[in-house]
Amino acid sequence: MTFCCNRSNGSPPHAPVAPPPHPTYDLAEVVQFALAEDAGELGDVTTLSTVPEDLEGQATFLAKADGVLAGLAVADLVFSTVDPCLSVSWSGKDGDHVKSGTKFGVVKGSARSILVAERIALNFMQRMSGIATATAAMTDRMQGTSARILETRKTAPGLRLPDKWAVLIGGGKNHRIGLFDMVMIKDNHVTSAGGVVPAIQHAQDWVRRKHKNIPIEVETRTLEEVKEVLHFLESDKHSLVKRLMLDNMTKLDPSAPGGVDVSMLKEAVKLVNGRVDTEASGNVTIDTVKAIAQTGVTYISCGALTHSFQALDISLKIAILD
Repeated sequence: MTFCCNRSNGSPPHAPVAPPPHPTYDLAEVVQFALAEDAGELGDVTTLSTVPEDLEGQATFLAKADGVLAGLAVADLVFSTVDPCLSVSWSGKDGDHVKSGTKFGVVKGSARSILVAERIALNFMQRMSGIATATAAMTDRMQGTSARILETRKTAPGLRLPDKWAVLIGGGKNHRIGLFDMVMIKDNHVTSAGGVVPAIQHAQDWVRRKHKNIPIEVETRTLEEVKEVLHFLESDKHSLVKRLMLDNMTKLDPSAPGGVDVSMLKEAVKLVNGRVDTEASGNVTIDTVKAIAQTGVTYISCGALTHSFQALDISLKIAILD
């Protein structure tokens, strides 16, 4: 992955959380595509026609809502791609909780270059900050439990790495990055393979033939399915299954603590008894996550972190330098 700074020198102070690893993702190419998409064939016709070429400016980043900052290093990359002579300095950093009205960064240089880069830089930052804010809220609700919040693969096409990076910045943990780093056996795979046990056996055989260190997760939807997988694990002490997804084992119930009935999920966790990690999925909201976490699950996955968040409102106001 191409990145905007030399990772061998460590993360910059304003981006203390490193991005998740990905073997093929090139962030610089994604930024270049975003800029090219914006520019079309003619470029920024408004800026070209109204802003003198030699005009110098200074623009200030302003949070217009409370939230968690994320994406500052991606903004660095946007500005340096548009104009390497632009100077960006940050008084805030990824992971900071900011209040509305907080000024947290300044970019100086060509006014034209600042205006060309402005929207793309803000798009990345607002999206990533929104995801980080949602993740931090979930993490805060789960305090006092050992569970960790995960996102899913329900990310915007082309933005997989920034979306998942933002989850890390918000205090969450990443689920699999893509199709390549975990075998995840779900209902359609079970149907296609002729059952959950054949699916697990085929997956283990494939991973072992390829000599890959790839963990296996199996989705279960009933207690009987949990028992079936556990019976298989008893018969194969060297199984590659490392996690059970306990899918939709909760029911929304306004009369229950946290508004969710977790009795089935709690029973599933008891059956597993720590033999492998567990992951709760389904009916996960800011209101229900604490009750779900208190069942003893290892992880809680929530697709809404990356598909239903509210972007953090951030502006960039320019002033002309004499």
